[in-house]
Amino acid sequence: MLGDLGTASLAAGLLCATLTALLWLRVALFAAPARPARLATAATLGAAAAACALLEAALLGHDFGVTFVAENGGRHVPVYYTVTSLWAALDGSLLLWLLVLAGYAALLARRRRYPARLHAYAMAVVSTLTVFFFALSAFAANPFRPVSPVPADGPGPNPLLQQHPAMGLHPPLLYAGYLGLAVPFAFALAAPLAGPQGRDWLRAARPWALAAWAALTAGIGLGAWWSYAVLGWGGYWAWDPVENASLLPWLTATAFLHTATRRGTGRAGWNLVLACASFVLVLFGTFLTRSGAVSSVHAFTDSPLGPMLLGFVLLAVVAATLLAGRRVPEPPRRAGPAADPGRGAPALSRGTAVLVNGVLLVTIAAVVLIGTVFPLLSGPLGGVRASVGPPYYERTAVPLAVAVLLVMGTLPAVTARAGGLRRLAVPGGVALTTVAAVGLLSRPGAAALTAFGAAAFVLTGVAAELAERLRRDRGTAATGHRRRSPGRFAGLVAHAGIAVVAVGVAGSAAYGRDAERVVRTGETLRVPGASARLVGVDRSADAGTMTVRARLRLTGAGGERTVAPALRYHPGRDATVTVPAIRTGPLRDTYVTLLAVAPDGGSATVRLAVNPLVGLLWAGGALTAAGGLVAAVGVTRPRRRPAAPATSEPVAAETRSEPGPAETRSEPGPAGTRSEPVAGAAG
Repeated sequence: MLGDLGTASLAAGLLCATLTALLWLRVALFAAPARPARLATAATLGAAAAACALLEAALLGHDFGVTFVAENGGRHVPVYYTVTSLWAALDGSLLLWLLVLAGYAALLARRRRYPARLHAYAMAVVSTLTVFFFALSAFAANPFRPVSPVPADGPGPNPLLQQHPAMGLHPPLLYAGYLGLAVPFAFALAAPLAGPQGRDWLRAARPWALAAWAALTAGIGLGAWWSYAVLGWGGYWAWDPVENASLLPWLTATAFLHTATRRGTGRAGWNLVLACASFVLVLFGTFLTRSGAVSSVHAFTDSPLGPMLLGFVLLAVVAATLLAGRRVPEPPRRAGPAADPGRGAPALSRGTAVLVNGVLLVTIAAVVLIGTVFPLLSGPLGGVRASVGPPYYERTAVPLAVAVLLVMGTLPAVTARAGGLRRLAVPGGVALTTVAAVGLLSRPGAAALTAFGAAAFVLTGVAAELAERLRRDRGTAATGHRRRSPGRFAGLVAHAGIAVVAVGVAGSAAYGRDAERVVRTGETLRVPGASARLVGVDRSADAGTMTVRARLRLTGAGGERTVAPALRYHPGRDATVTVPAIRTGPLRDTYVTLLAVAPDGGSATVRLAVNPLVGLLWAGGALTAAGGLVAAVGVTRPRRRPAAPATSEPVAAETRSEPGPAETRSEPGPAGTRSEPVAGAAG
């Protein structure tokens, strides 16, 4: 019953999505009323929600007559992981994908402040994407297919996906990030089609890109945390192809966010390419994850979706290339030297620094893309399937990332109206002092020292800029002017988060120590700063699993305690997973992994590692995502007109008129009073 209803919901969704795309195209071409298209968009979202709800009901009700439940459900699986089973395998994850995409379409359809033709064309693009993924789910990856004979129980989801609660948030956040980038992509494709109304596409696309970037940042951070806590190897990023697939759109979206500002006028073609590239890379990552083209713990197994996904990626590339070749409408320009930093702006300006960092980010994306696709190309071209490992990325992408940090640290100085390069003196001094002090005290290596110096440079500049902005705000509050939005601090918070992440990466790589060997009961394994003595081995069995644990007496900076890393065997999947024991401290983690146990239980193979500064990774990632979220909220809030300063003069004596498009306004600045034209509704 649930299977039939689910299949019917997919068919209904496909029909609604197709109708939605046609109705929005009608709005764009013939200026037809948009209400029918909005209703169809809502119906598409309803169909996607119904499909997800039906599959969740089948999982929770153990309806093993549904193929997806028979392959991924289980009576022994806790309720939480039964719910998350929806996105634990290919077919169900496509439903979540559809729900998020249809949700974005419904949100975009409700926005009425965009130019009508631009909005309608963008909705047509998003609806076309929805049609494709509904068709994919209905015809090639239908999770509601019946199974016969019906099994009495199922194996449960992949054991690795039952080890950490982050699985409840990591995939949904990643999908929110991935699919949020579909909206800027849609606006970028719509801009050349909408004619003069397409001039505002950057202003329309940027808030969506900010929200998607924040979600993607949080999703990547949670994925790294899951990898660290579950996989047992003690790391958080392995340059795995699927990990890289999430990093690629993040890099290009970061470049887009920085250049797609009002100061980005004059770079419409560049912004269009970045917006399109970000979502095309999402589609490419989807192809990698769901086609079986690469071998990864994060990837789904072989599926028939590969050729269809690859064909859709190529179609998106062709569409973006053809439309990008048309004349791209420029956004309205502001007067003054900041209006066109790409043409005639000083070399030492914010526009130039942002452009340089954008080029560096795109170069990193190209380097990572080459390393990711190399295994796919090496086989057909060279006859031998080869892969590139972490050393390739450490020699190419890491130096470029340090360069991004250094350029990022110069932004406060080149943005300032006064002081200029003199403002770099203090951050530069702090950076050099940091390098000298850390180098003399611990000698972590050139790469880590450079990263520490660059992070100190950025953090000092951010702190100085934050202090100056707060001082300005106090001054404007004292004179009766309104305080500025907290969103203006969001960029500083995000930059500080990136610098903190850099310290965590460099510190854990430079100071981490580990040892691995067989220890007998009573013997001790040691690394600098920690030791583990094997006390005994225990075996147990419960519903659906068999577990063997090693009891170890762990001694380190935080005192002495007993830990019990384990190996857990899942007969339903015929798979064994490691369950590491992690003792987290303020400055370092002690990480213990059980790798094997002797049949008589008299000895065990144990890995003991000390990972310094890992906590800074999670803190920096949270800061970065929070900065993006605050910025997204800040740009979507309606701007309020500044309140008139309090005055003791009679109100009737003051007459005020609204400024028109060609009028000028005066506002006080740090150096005095300046005047600049107001271009339409630009705020």
